[in-house]
Amino acid sequence: MKNNLLQRQPLAIVAAGTLIVGVIAFVAFGHQGKAAAAEASASISTGPNFIRQGTRITIPQHSPLRSRVVVQAVASLDATHALELPAQVEADPGRTINILPPVAGKVLELKVGLGDHVRKGQLLLVMTSGDFAQATSDLQKARDTLQLTKRVLERQRGVQQAGAGAAKDLEQSESTYVQAQAEFARADTRLKSLSAGGASAADSGGQRLNLVAPSSGSITALSIGAGQSANDPNAVLMTIANLDNVWITASVPENMLALVKKGQAVNISLPAYPGEKFRGNVAFVSDVLQADTRRALVRISVPNGDGKFKPNMFANAAFAVAQDAAPVVPPSALLMNNENTTVFVEVAPWTFERRTIETGNQEDGSVRIQKGLLAGERVVVKGGVLLND
Repeated sequence: MKNNLLQRQPLAIVAAGTLIVGVIAFVAFGHQGKAAAAEASASISTGPNFIRQGTRITIPQHSPLRSRVVVQAVASLDATHALELPAQVEADPGRTINILPPVAGKVLELKVGLGDHVRKGQLLLVMTSGDFAQATSDLQKARDTLQLTKRVLERQRGVQQAGAGAAKDLEQSESTYVQAQAEFARADTRLKSLSAGGASAADSGGQRLNLVAPSSGSITALSIGAGQSANDPNAVLMTIANLDNVWITASVPENMLALVKKGQAVNISLPAYPGEKFRGNVAFVSDVLQADTRRALVRISVPNGDGKFKPNMFANAAFAVAQDAAPVVPPSALLMNNENTTVFVEVAPWTFERRTIETGNQEDGSVRIQKGLLAGERVVVKGGVLLND
């Protein structure tokens, strides 16, 4: 029995040794596998973000840039462009009247004040004038003379028909009547010319005359007062402006003048009314540029029934300018390269080339491209700066 035990001990020792060697080998190989996997993972995570091959940039499959770079197709836009220019509110010159003294005289009563709204035919002032009184007197004399010469002529014709009058007496009566007609016409024209500005006699002698409003509107300027003499026939006493329709006047630069046409729609905004928009149409484009600014005056006619527009207010005029369809990209797609504006264009999946472009107007969150891109091409719209050197 002892012999059997002695024979089995070497076999147990061999088995135990084999088991130990196997365990050691397994542990060793396990550590090597983990190390290899870690090394492979490290090699992937530490790979290049992008690869440059000549003018092309490729983002590898496992690059983190693939999650940070956004590519989008170039759209096309044909919407109108808003040409915005500073402007100013003005009274319509065709609805503005300067009131001048019809004759030299003195203002006795002033019936209106600055800013008052007047109606057509409303009394503005009362003045006295020797010239107007003389013109009134001349007309009365001429009328009386005309009536007298007419009666004399009719009487002389009756005598002539009865065969008792001389021919020369009839001829003399006819001549006198013609001269009286001419004198009456001259005196009447003279008085009417003095009354053309809305003046009329306030009494039979013409010593006082009333000056009335020739049209409805507001008194926007007043330079006369009661008791003041008005001896200069060219001096403006007051200005009446009808503000039911006003002009918005903008100065258009010479290089933009071709974009503005008569009848063109314009959106108006005023600092006095933030958030409000008004609409009008171009009524006039000046044929002459201002010599000092090289700009042309453009006037937009705007209804002003509610009186919000006041002359000399500041405004902004946005002209609706039609444009041809053009490619557009978000501003985030644009990158500066020295003095050039560039974008990254996708020439193959995740492969890009830098391209220089020319930009136009920016509107509605997009930039129009004048040259360098076509609608449908794919460009980097976000994260393009990560592809810069």
